[in-house]
Amino acid sequence: MDSNVALRGSGLARAPQVITAKPLRRGVAVEYWVGNMKARVTVTLKSGILDPQGKAIEGALKSLGVDGVASVRQGKVFDIEISGSDKATAEAALKDAADKLLANTVIENYRVEVLS
Repeated sequence: MDSNVALRGSGLARAPQVITAKPLRRGVAVEYWVGNMKARVTVTLKSGILDPQGKAIEGALKSLGVDGVASVRQGKVFDIEISGSDKATAEAALKDAADKLLANTVIENYRVEVLS
């Protein structure tokens, strides 16, 4: 984005919108697409890693009379809103976040889905 452009409105709006920018110097007004995308990062334990919490949930489900439960593995789901409109950039940023913070990649796998 040109540093000579002042934006009117907020880029953090809930719904995607088009914002008209008025140049600070001579020139024409430009419209920029500003919006939020929704994404989901799902983190699960790698196969072969023991899951005591999953085993406890499995036992509790069986004791509650839930039939047909063969096994349970627990995980984490992160629903994230990220500003911008480029899916590839958003996916790369979320993979970086998962590698650094959201998942312990020694024992966990993760999947990033950009939903909208």
